[in-house]
Amino acid sequence: MDLASPRSYGSIAIRLIRQRDSRALQQELLTNRTWLRPWEATNPDGPVSIDMRSAVRRLLQQYRDGGGIPFVMEENGTIAGQLNVWGIARGSLASATIGYWVSERFAGRGITPTAVALATDICFSELRLHRMEICIRPENTASLRVVEKLGFRYEGLRRRYIHIDGDWRDHYCFAVVTEDVPDGVLRRWVEGRAPQDAATIPPADRLRA
Repeated sequence: MDLASPRSYGSIAIRLIRQRDSRALQQELLTNRTWLRPWEATNPDGPVSIDMRSAVRRLLQQYRDGGGIPFVMEENGTIAGQLNVWGIARGSLASATIGYWVSERFAGRGITPTAVALATDICFSELRLHRMEICIRPENTASLRVVEKLGFRYEGLRRRYIHIDGDWRDHYCFAVVTEDVPDGVLRRWVEGRAPQDAATIPPADRLRA
């Protein structure tokens, strides 16, 4: 799997993270603490310091081991955030999960949905995966708009699923499979063919979350 070259659409690109990105990423995380804290995974055993140099080393090791793909998201060559494909499963499952964050100053520019579409298409066409999943806190309206735009299908409520912002939080689960997007997620979205109601959350689940 050669992901050395960026994959782009217009001014937006994703590329494999590099060790020298550590400083820029750490600066963005520190600058965006208030913006990102409600959505960041935390350690149930206690707080940990932000050390992007070590984090990037771990992410790249996971990539070498085949367990994940760490991307940076860029707009016009400037780092706007990060997107991780993690939990890659081969064989009969052939699936993975996407997580991401974007700096506040880049929000609302279409960077995240474009990056998610690019990453999903890579996983389907180059990794030969079958299913991609995104899990989102019910309160995260910006991320919910991403799956709505791209036509990811709602699959259910996961109770107290991930430790976020200091506690175990409920998440909505959304997914897409290769049969849904024979021409790719990005092309379907750009051409206006993404189903508008696929990500609709049933009222019963909204009440339970």
